[in-house]
This record gives sequence, structure tokens and C-alpha cells, in this order.
Amino acid sequence: MKKLILGLAFAGSLLVNAQEKTKSASASPITFGVKAGLNASTLTKYDGYDGYDNDQKLKPGFNAGVFVNIPVAEKFSVQPEVLFSQLGSKTEEREVYYNNSDKFRRESDYKKTLNYLTVPVMVQYNILPQLYVEAGPEFGFLLGGKDKGDFTLTQTSGSTTTTQTTSFSNNIVKDLHNKFNFGIGIGAGYYFTQNFGVTARFTAGITDIYKHNTGDAVRNNAFQVGVAYKFK
Repeated sequence: MKKLILGLAFAGSLLVNAQEKTKSASASPITFGVKAGLNASTLTKYDGYDGYDNDQKLKPGFNAGVFVNIPVAEKFSVQPEVLFSQLGSKTEEREVYYNNSDKFRRESDYKKTLNYLTVPVMVQYNILPQLYVEAGPEFGFLLGGKDKGDFTLTQTSGSTTTTQTTSFSNNIVKDLHNKFNFGIGIGAGYYFTQNFGVTARFTAGITDIYKHNTGDAVRNNAFQVGVAYKFK
């Protein structure tokens, strides 16, 4: 929580400093806006052992929130945002093992949804008045999440095959997850009018989503597309 507050304070300090710098720059005023869009997210993949196949796939989600665009030079601006963002991953797990002469196949298809309050702070460069590219850090605070899916176990014994399927839907155990998430984003946007534009961004996670992970770090990755509206 302290790290999120630090991120908010950092964004706020940029706003205060930029307001002082732009008091005399009436041609490029500070603008506020709203934005919303779709996320296609996944978690970094880890390798399994022989006979085990773990396939991470993109999981759909959404993001929505507010932003302020602060001009700091002729073609540069800083854009802090506060967003609700759904991250996570869709996973397919396949495992085949044997017990004596019986063959077992375990299949799991589930989605892990992680809900964050995120604070991206993007530095934007206008290639054209209506076209920009951007890059910057993203600070996130975990609000909660859910694991949901199906588990299927198939047993083959001689010529007899039995299948059992179980569904599950559980809230994540927040104590096992890091509440703070940090990533780096790069993106671009295009404004068709002074008010309305489209945006695209990829954010690569830097921090592990788990607290006590002794293996390779599991990080959030997300591609975001959406629309933005500036109040002018």
C-alpha cells in the first residue's frame, strides 16, 4: 500500500510542477480525460516436467479510469492515469501418468483473474499533433481476484475408461500474492478529433505476483487497446 501511495504522490508531484510550468503556456493547457478498453493478459510461462504440458493463453479483461495530460515541452507531455485493470491468465494443463497398468490423464482448464488499481505515468512524444508514442512505469495495487475452471481426470484400465469432471470457482488467497505490482509500459495513440482518440499499450511486469515463489518469477504481461476522451 505504501508503494501505491508513493506512486500516487509521484503522479501528483508531476501535476503540481507541470501546473507551475504551464501557467504562462496557454497554447498547451493541461487536459483531463477518461479512457476505457480491453486487456489481453497472460502470466509468464514456466516449464513443466516430462509428461506435463502447461500452456498459458491470453485472457480477456477490461480497464477503465481517468487521466490528466500535462504538457512539459513543445512535443512532450506527461500523462498520469488511475485505472481499474483486470489482469491474469488463461491456462490449459495436461498431464499423463501411470499407476501399475492403469493410465491416467489429468486436464485442467482455468482462468486466473487479478484485479488491480493501477497508476501508469506515461511520458508521451507527439510525432504529429494527433499521433503520439509513449513509455513509462506503472504502479499497481492488488484489489482481489478469482480462480475459476474445470478439472477432468480420465482413467483407462484395460478396455474400460472412466471420466470425472469437477468445476471450481474460488477467490484468490491475497496473503499468497504480492499486493504491489510494478511494470513498464510502451504504447501509442491517435486522436481523430481534439477530444476523441484510440490507444494501444503493452505493459511488461517486473515484479513477481507471488510472495513466496522459490522458482522462476511469475509476472503480469498485458496488451491493452481502447478509446480515450479529453475534456476541452
